[in-house]
Amino acid sequence: MTKINDISMVTAFAPASIGNVGVGFDILGLALAGVGDRVTARLTNTAGVRVSDVYDLDGKNHPYLSKETDHNTASIAVKALWEAHGNSTGVELSIRKGIPLQSGMGSSAASAVAATVAANVLLPKPLAREQLLPFALEGEKYASGELHADNVAPSLMGGLVLCPIVLLPKMMQLRTPTDVSSVLVHPELQIDTARARRSLAKRYTMKKWLSQQGYLAGFITGCATDDYELIRSSFHDVIIEPQRSVAIECFDIVKEAAIKADAFGVSISGSGPSIFALCMSVNASNVAIAMEQACRTFGLECQSWISAMTAPGAYVEGD
Repeated sequence: MTKINDISMVTAFAPASIGNVGVGFDILGLALAGVGDRVTARLTNTAGVRVSDVYDLDGKNHPYLSKETDHNTASIAVKALWEAHGNSTGVELSIRKGIPLQSGMGSSAASAVAATVAANVLLPKPLAREQLLPFALEGEKYASGELHADNVAPSLMGGLVLCPIVLLPKMMQLRTPTDVSSVLVHPELQIDTARARRSLAKRYTMKKWLSQQGYLAGFITGCATDDYELIRSSFHDVIIEPQRSVAIECFDIVKEAAIKADAFGVSISGSGPSIFALCMSVNASNVAIAMEQACRTFGLECQSWISAMTAPGAYVEGD
C-alpha cells in the first residue's frame, strides 16, 4: 500500500449541530458538543471509495444506512474530495454513528464532515479546513435533497456559523455571547428531513418575511454585543416553526417549560423532532430538566445535551 506522509489510516470526529438556530432557516447553524459521528478512513490499493462498515449507536451493524458508495453521505463526500484532489489509491471508510437518525441534529452532515476531514489527511496535499465545505455538502445534499450548509458548516468549523446559500462556499463564524449555552432535547421520535422540507409552504407574506429578517439581524447583533435582552426579544421564528411544530406533539409544552426556566428562547433544531433552547450557562441544567420533564408528560423518552455556544468543530483523533 502506498502511504502518504507515513499515514495510511485516520479517524475523525464531527459533532452534531443545530440547524436554522430558530431565526435563520438554512443559513445559520450551531455546533453541539458531546455527541457526534466518527469515521475511519484507510488507504487501499484499489482505486475508488468504498464503505466497509456502518455501526449504529450500540456498536452493531446499522440496520438502515447503506454501504453503497453512492447512497451514503460519508462516501459521497469522500468520493467528491478524492476525485478532485486524490491519486490512484483508494479509500475505505468505517462509520460509527453517534447521532440518532432523523433527529434534527445533523446526523447526515456529521457523517459527511467526519469522513471528509479524515480522508483529507490522506491526500497528497491536504486542504485547509474551510476548503472541505463543498465536498461535505455533496453528501448532505444527497440526504436532504437540497443544498444548505447550516448543519455541515458548524459541524466542520464549530461555534455559530452564518452560511447563506448565495455566498457558498464562503461561511462566517460569528461571535457568540459570553456564558450562553444551548440545551437540546431529543424526544424518541423521527422526522424525515427531505419530506419535512417538501411540506413547507412555498410563499410567504412580506410582513412575515420582514419580521424574520428583523429577528435574524437582532439575534446576530445581540450575540455579537452580549445584549442578552436583544437575544431574547429576537429569538422568534414566525415562518418555519409554526409549520413544523405541529408534527412534534410535545413541542408547545416543552417550549413553555424552558421559557419558565428562564431560557432566552426555544425552537426546533433543523426539521425536528429535537427541540433546543438558548440560556445563560448557569441556568442550563435547570432548563434541561424542565424540558425533559415536559417531554415525558407525553410518555416520550428523551435525551438532552448541554453545550457551550463555542463548541468545537470536527477534529482528527490523536492530533
